[in-house]
Amino acid sequence: MSTPRNGEDQAREMARAVESGARQPRGRLAVAAIALLCLAWSAFQVAIAWDPIDAHIARVWHLAFAITLAYLLFPARQRPAPRWLRPLQRFGLFRDNRQRIPWVDILLALVAAAATLWIWWDYEEILWRAGLPEPQDIVLGIVLLVLLLEAARRTLGWALPILAALFLVYCFAGPWMPGLLRHRGVSLEILVNDMYLSDSGIFGVPLGVSVGFVFLFVLLGALLERAGAGKYFINVAYSALGSLRGGPAKAAVFASGLTGSVSGSSIANTVTTGTFTIPLMKRVGLPPHKAAAVEVAASTNGQLMPPVMGAAAFIMAEIVGLPYLDVLRAAIIPALVAYIALFYVVHVETCKENVAVVPRSELPPFWSTLLRGLHYLVPLLMLIGFLVIMRRSPVASALLAIQATVVIMLVQRPILAYLTHRRMGAGAPLYRVLGQALLDGVGDVLRGMIGGARNMVAVGVATATAGIIVGVVSTTGLVGRFVNVIEVLSMGSLYLMLGLTALTCIILGMGLPTTANYIVMATLTAPVIVQLGGDMGLLIPVIAAHLFVFYFGILADDTPPVGLAAYAGAAIAQSPPLKTGFQSFSYDLRTAILPFVFVFNTELLMISGLDEAGRIIWQTNPVVIGWTFLTALLGLFALISAIAGYAGSRCHGLERLLLLALALLLLRPDWLAEPTATPAALIQIACLAAYGMLYLWQRRRAPRPV
Repeated sequence: MSTPRNGEDQAREMARAVESGARQPRGRLAVAAIALLCLAWSAFQVAIAWDPIDAHIARVWHLAFAITLAYLLFPARQRPAPRWLRPLQRFGLFRDNRQRIPWVDILLALVAAAATLWIWWDYEEILWRAGLPEPQDIVLGIVLLVLLLEAARRTLGWALPILAALFLVYCFAGPWMPGLLRHRGVSLEILVNDMYLSDSGIFGVPLGVSVGFVFLFVLLGALLERAGAGKYFINVAYSALGSLRGGPAKAAVFASGLTGSVSGSSIANTVTTGTFTIPLMKRVGLPPHKAAAVEVAASTNGQLMPPVMGAAAFIMAEIVGLPYLDVLRAAIIPALVAYIALFYVVHVETCKENVAVVPRSELPPFWSTLLRGLHYLVPLLMLIGFLVIMRRSPVASALLAIQATVVIMLVQRPILAYLTHRRMGAGAPLYRVLGQALLDGVGDVLRGMIGGARNMVAVGVATATAGIIVGVVSTTGLVGRFVNVIEVLSMGSLYLMLGLTALTCIILGMGLPTTANYIVMATLTAPVIVQLGGDMGLLIPVIAAHLFVFYFGILADDTPPVGLAAYAGAAIAQSPPLKTGFQSFSYDLRTAILPFVFVFNTELLMISGLDEAGRIIWQTNPVVIGWTFLTALLGLFALISAIAGYAGSRCHGLERLLLLALALLLLRPDWLAEPTATPAALIQIACLAAYGMLYLWQRRRAPRPV
């Protein structure tokens, strides 16, 4: 097998291990049990979306499915055990069990499911004795906490379970903590009640959002991918943009934006689109590490794109208390600016590398490619139409989009089989051909439902484990103490406070999935940004603080040395992972600038201010919105040119400094407007004029192709 194929297989294996479990059992009974559990979970989620049940009971069943599948799909170890543990392997312990499910994991899955479902079984009695847990409640609560942390270790790595365990220890160690963090301490009964029996810990808001919204959108993405929409998006992007300078790289950005807006997973996005786009980028002359970095940056930024935003949009709406559409309204301009700026990054890189242009004759025809899969756009258009135009709830919109996708999956194969049979004529009878095609379509739907459930295992476990941290913060009142700690560390500087918060998000995000990282940082640091900003005289909308921590959590996916998306891209490109990670992070510097801009300039979030009650006043003037979008975009263009040293042609040192100054003033004109009493718009117009003249001057002096 060739090396590139080995790299693609390695990347797919990495994505599968992270997203849906490394274990692929060979036994028919094990395969059937996992498939039935996945189908039951998907069917349960669709059923309660159509006909809701008690929210707490729905969360219990959701976690029961997730934690059971976590033990069945994710082995305890993926590497050989150390020599001193190998004697225990004869008992089924510490083996690299990827092709069989050991009895220990089956037992742990059953115990975890029983400890979870006890709440459903004894729900009425638990309600009657609220706040007074019985001995069996305490035992089962401790069992579930321990098994949930182990499930999180298997599915997400060590970072989140260690963090959650430290928070649990903090509950008991409060009386012995330093002054700023000291509290009275929490008894075991209160801890179990808050973490296990109430809806403020494991079964809190994060898990509730996973039940109510996230699963349906992940299922929609899995069904669309199974139907062939992912490949269609790639083909359309390549046929439309492939003939431009750096066309394959620009097609990678476009395709990753489309798939990422639904999938919400940077690693899966990298593997899905990267196996096609990275070899094409290398073929036209882009170095391997840069080809991989373009795909990684595009796939990582896919989580910024509405409507899914890596599942954070739904959690953000619940935590902030805003309608889901308002969260999308605030997020849309920064996401579009970041993505269009990435196109410019790609353009600058391909110009610097003098990348070849793909001849139009080697590309698939655009119109036939577009029309061939136009039906894949129907679910997405329905989703957007029902959400934005008809103002239906996210659940109803997702259900209708899922229904449309299922119909497409059931009819597209029979229609194609009928047309093929009519053209070919001879062969099997038409009714047999259509019957087999319909069965294949049903199989696609079932496999899509299984894939959606497998993709949700890590999310369900992550939100439940993050709920432990949220519950501890609520029980101990940690946020108020954390405000004092950050205030002391930042020494009263708002910029230093934001920098510390951004650094914390990136460090935590190296070991946490985006959703869990956002939940933790939204619980701990977003309130700090709002409160300390107000103390320093800056009214920061809550949604701006939450988007701030969300952006930096996303950047961790390609931040060395742990960025998993960078490792997946490097495996496909056969490039050094660290070099790929540093390159992709340099491409994402434009994304790192945006949160610092919209915290101070909320017009970028379409927010014109706050009223006396602290409610958001939304900007509705299209001229103001368009001007904000234009200046932010061109400001990022100038910043990219300053970093890369290329605009119309290669830049001299003074030109790079000028571009950097223009970028800063386009993004933050108040730095010059306030001390000089000059209108901000006038400063931005002057900066745009200077930027345009500099670009034209560089184009004029650029060497002409022979």
